[in-house]
Amino acid sequence: MPTHAHPTPANRLGLDYRAEADRLGTPPVPIIDGHAHINGGRAAAIYKDAMDAFGVTTVYSQSRLSEADAVQHTLGERIRFVAVPDYMSDDPKHAHTRGYLDAIKEWHARGARMLKFWCAPRGRDFGKDMGDPTILTFDNPWRRKQLDLAAELGMVFMTHIADPDTWFATKYTDASFYGTKREQYEPLSRITDAYPDTPWLVAHMGGWPEDLGFLTELLERHPQFVLDTSATKWMVRELSKHPRDEMLTFFTKFRDRIVFGSDIVTMDAHLSSDEGPRGMGTQASGEAEAFDLYASRYYALRTMFETDYDDESPIADPDLAMVDPDGHDAMSAPALRGKSFPTDLLKDLYRGTAERTLERWYGLA
Repeated sequence: MPTHAHPTPANRLGLDYRAEADRLGTPPVPIIDGHAHINGGRAAAIYKDAMDAFGVTTVYSQSRLSEADAVQHTLGERIRFVAVPDYMSDDPKHAHTRGYLDAIKEWHARGARMLKFWCAPRGRDFGKDMGDPTILTFDNPWRRKQLDLAAELGMVFMTHIADPDTWFATKYTDASFYGTKREQYEPLSRITDAYPDTPWLVAHMGGWPEDLGFLTELLERHPQFVLDTSATKWMVRELSKHPRDEMLTFFTKFRDRIVFGSDIVTMDAHLSSDEGPRGMGTQASGEAEAFDLYASRYYALRTMFETDYDDESPIADPDLAMVDPDGHDAMSAPALRGKSFPTDLLKDLYRGTAERTLERWYGLA
């Protein structure tokens, strides 16, 4: 039931997310969130409230090193760190080259057993600004040094390799610079062959939730790949389009290789009018809005996986207006279509597979 007079992008339907969490009830098993970005001690406390409401007990977080102490103080043993470079560094070239080597060692000392390689196509824009468009790709020599170091430390790999089809239709139309979507996977396949025994977590449903056939080929070709369901807006928009039978067949076939993930980003800038780094603080401007921002992701994902809901998503999706500016605005949202997964499959998606992969990789299961 709507409760807010002024809808926000994270709660365009005016829902009371605490009441919606009660309506969903306790999940069939406590949830492990395999993909989030928890920063800010105060924001982490609000995020913890959202975790508790929706039955999430553990989170794998790509936090900033400078925020690690604050968020661990709040979340304690509920947080596992994933090593990342300093994306907000004043010297990004150093941060993504030699600086990442130093960060990997520090993260490993803090208990991180997985590290992230962000290889999205728009990384070529950032690389160009650093003097080398390939600096964030797997074809760059610095990536190989970082992979070698991580492998030597016994760490596993994580990557963001591709972006939504909507972005290739609008942002990445220059294939001579960005490559086609399928071409994003060629360097990943090459680098995977160089580390055949190392597991990979390939984020955001492998970067191609729009095409379950392609993902089937990808997983069959690379048995060390595990996917996560993170990037909630993207997943809701595209996974909702697949018929339930197709979704159920895919998730059942690869039930041991798909883990739950949200891609929730928290920061203390969400608790005020502070715009925060790269303007991300504008997503929320107080504790209530921050709670809605974080809770909305868990609400949408659990609703999609557990129920037969068939209506608009409560989360605004700017990709719709990006592709069709005449037919959508900034508050438009796609359909959210529940798939009503059976309980045994939910148990694997929410926890079982993460225990057999993520938790085992961290020596915790």
